[in-house]
Amino acid sequence: MKFREQSRLVLFVWATLVIAAIAALVLGRWSAAFVAIVTLTLTFLPMAFESRFNIKLPAEFGAAIVLFLFATLFLGEVGDFYNKYWWWDVVLHTGSAIGFGLMGFILIFMMFEGDRYAAPPIAIALFSFTFGVSIGALWEIFEFFMDQSFGLNMQKSGLLDTMWDLIVNTIGAALGATAGFFYLKRRHFGWLSYLIDKFVKANQRLFRKRNR
Repeated sequence: MKFREQSRLVLFVWATLVIAAIAALVLGRWSAAFVAIVTLTLTFLPMAFESRFNIKLPAEFGAAIVLFLFATLFLGEVGDFYNKYWWWDVVLHTGSAIGFGLMGFILIFMMFEGDRYAAPPIAIALFSFTFGVSIGALWEIFEFFMDQSFGLNMQKSGLLDTMWDLIVNTIGAALGATAGFFYLKRRHFGWLSYLIDKFVKANQRLFRKRNR
């Protein structure tokens, strides 16, 4: 997606982060300014990814990534949503794990150029699941690094928070992998099947064997 193709939600997030960063700098809230600037920078990763790898991300994919970064880094830390709402962390980790499970499926499906019969559906689903769990584990390492390096509190209660996050990540990755499994079986798995199909159709050159 190019800049002018961004959804209103993404534009709102960008505007909010710019205003928040400027306000924090004026007020001398250096930690809040740092988080806002880092979050804003990371939200441009989807466009950089598209440009670098020549892959088209549907609007829903880009918006989901931007919203996740905004919710977990800015609202979670600067807005203190993790402490205000006990369910905030659970929702974010579940949603992100589902997304990573879908990404794992799309990645291996892309490697097979859309050939549904290149490998057993259960094998592809298992890869998707392990991919989602692995990314979730790396995120926990990222939280630890941010806490230790910049004095944040992303891990909250430490080990207990980390273990619950990993459990939720596992459930989310399983849902994403299940959606991929059903897609290969030409069956629907709710909105997740729609997202997979939209990505595949937006990048048909990468899935040349899909209809064979």
